[in-house]
Amino acid sequence: MQLTDDLYAYEWTDYSDNNCNSFYIGGNIGAIIDPGLTKYVPALLDRIAQDGIDTKKIRYIINTHSHPDHFEGSEYFYNQDIQIALNKGELEFLQGPGGELYELFGLVAPQAKIDLFLAEGLLTLGDDEFQVIHVPGHSPGSVALYWPRQKALFPGDVIFSQNVGRTDFPGGSGALLKKSISKLITLDVEWLLPGHMEIIEGNDNVKNNFKTVVDHIFPYI
Repeated sequence: MQLTDDLYAYEWTDYSDNNCNSFYIGGNIGAIIDPGLTKYVPALLDRIAQDGIDTKKIRYIINTHSHPDHFEGSEYFYNQDIQIALNKGELEFLQGPGGELYELFGLVAPQAKIDLFLAEGLLTLGDDEFQVIHVPGHSPGSVALYWPRQKALFPGDVIFSQNVGRTDFPGGSGALLKKSISKLITLDVEWLLPGHMEIIEGNDNVKNNFKTVVDHIFPYI
């Protein structure tokens, strides 16, 4: 589903399985944000193609973190002319305690092949600039991606609509999650594009969502 110029959303609404929302940035960028579980990647690519996008133009797979429902599908794109991106600390976590999550879900952790490490700061993809923000709390190396031109924020599982990501998995921390969300509040956001639940559109609605989370969720983290 196209949201605006070069910005597409593919929400996961089948709650019989724990997959994530995926997003696509088009134009000269060609980036999938969080491909989800491997078994659903072909269906995701079909949805992208139905929006008139040539899937051969995919150049990047940007992973906000390494949990199975977000990262496993990256393996689908191995050995192609596509760069797989993840935070370096998150890769180290995946190779340690983070890999145990795959076993809990009856999966085998993929042999991660990372071509691009997502460090905090500016990131150039194609002909545009993005901001990578390190947002630990849900996992140690979680990152949010902010696209200034579209005022779009991809927070992964750090913040949702009136809720936040879990902190009871290995590597989680409520204190760090609150600090991470407080960093994101300062951004000028028109599109809040979370890893689960619905998209939030409009600057006032995004601000109200942050306020709701701070006022009503923070006390319980």
